Amino acid sequence: MLAFLADPATHGGVVPVRIDTHAASVFLAGDRALKIKRAVTFPFLDFSTLDKRRAACAAELVANRPFAPELYEGVVAITREADGRLALDGTGTLVEWAVKMRRFDETRTLDRLADAGAITPEIVEPLGPIVAAAHARAPVVAAEPWIAALGAYVEQNAEAFAARPDLFDRAAQAALTARSRAALDRLRPLLEARGKAGLVRRGHGDLHLGNIALIDGRPVPFDALEFDATVASGDVLYDLAFLLMDLWERDLPWAANRVLDRWLAETGRREDLDALAALPLFLSLRAAIRAKVTAAKPAPPDRAAARDAAAQKYFGLACSLIDPPRPGLVAVGGLSGTGKSQAARRLAPDLLPVPGAVVLRSDVLRKVLAGVDEHARLPPEAYTPEATARVYATLAAEAARVLAAGHSVVADAVFAREGERDAIAAVAATARVGFFGAFLEADLATREARVNGRARDASDADAAVARHQETYDLGRLDGWARIDASGTPADTMAALRAALDASAS
Repeated sequence: MLAFLADPATHGGVVPVRIDTHAASVFLAGDRALKIKRAVTFPFLDFSTLDKRRAACAAELVANRPFAPELYEGVVAITREADGRLALDGTGTLVEWAVKMRRFDETRTLDRLADAGAITPEIVEPLGPIVAAAHARAPVVAAEPWIAALGAYVEQNAEAFAARPDLFDRAAQAALTARSRAALDRLRPLLEARGKAGLVRRGHGDLHLGNIALIDGRPVPFDALEFDATVASGDVLYDLAFLLMDLWERDLPWAANRVLDRWLAETGRREDLDALAALPLFLSLRAAIRAKVTAAKPAPPDRAAARDAAAQKYFGLACSLIDPPRPGLVAVGGLSGTGKSQAARRLAPDLLPVPGAVVLRSDVLRKVLAGVDEHARLPPEAYTPEATARVYATLAAEAARVLAAGHSVVADAVFAREGERDAIAAVAATARVGFFGAFLEADLATREARVNGRARDASDADAAVARHQETYDLGRLDGWARIDASGTPADTMAALRAALDASAS
């Protein structure tokens, strides 16, 4: 069988590339890939019979349909013909099944790009919406089996860690297990409510960077987990958490933060803000499972130390993620063209818990309230004092919601009126979290040049708006740091971070 699939004659004369995993063999030739399941049995899968392998091939197509329908073309039979030769989709006796896929450049998976330092904003920006859209297509499943499985994962992790005291500190093991159990108990009502809302779904199940490929310039998740429906299922935020954890562990905090931010914007569900309360548990579980799996991987003697170090790094991350710090609220204000939105986005990954603060931007909220795309231009009546008051009230309400879930917020708005500034500070006071307000300032010529240079942005402000804002009476800026934003973005961020650090000392 393997010799047949490795034969160039099977692929029109093209010499195939073979890739083996613990449960499959993949043959890449030309623009096609053929993947067969190996006749193996593990505690978590059983491919021991032909019928089971056929079912697994069919399940792989179904599992990947929400994520990569363009890659998974079908299941093909491998048959033995009357003359004894093997054939693809022949008429002879069935001997095996294969998944037929469109081939992509296997060197362009996001883990390889991350290793090469080639993860760019252009790759990251669409990731959150792509995953959110796939989740919207994924089938709803019962929440109870998944919630029970979370408890099982915690106990399985504890057992695996206890078996390796040489790798995992015993006291840290005990703390991780106790905190994970307590978090699951505390979150159970939230998870049950998410299930009733249809937000527990048959997701990807294995959404790390190695299972996302850059195809025609667009990130495409593939290889969704097919062999265990329970393991592949979960809250949609739990599915996303694997990707967020992987990005954070690879020292790409800006990317993890942006993926979450864009995912939240794409779903548009306010209840997803409440679900952020579960994110520390979800992220920690993902890291702990990765630690367990990594420690169990066979490795040659010269690679064992690197494997163990990677497992310990995941374990340490799991321990830190389950015990997040208190959240905080940062408000970034300034007239149009001061660069406040760029500053807010750059600052957000710095503000724990992982993966950084949720950015609430008034320009985007105004479009949401108007029921239009964030890049659509609104008419003047969308900017009446009444409409603006509604935007700021929504901003404050959503900030309060995120803080109540234990997550930090960056509120991005002009904040030209004392009442607006007082209201956002009051949100932090009510939530009993720290507050820092920064007001960015730049001269009119600089602001006009910046707004004129914008392309495809949620803000509708133009040079005329920038000039009109010069007439604003800002009132007192007591308690807000005034940041010179007339220089480069790097200069602005240095001043902003210095002021934030000074306020915390």
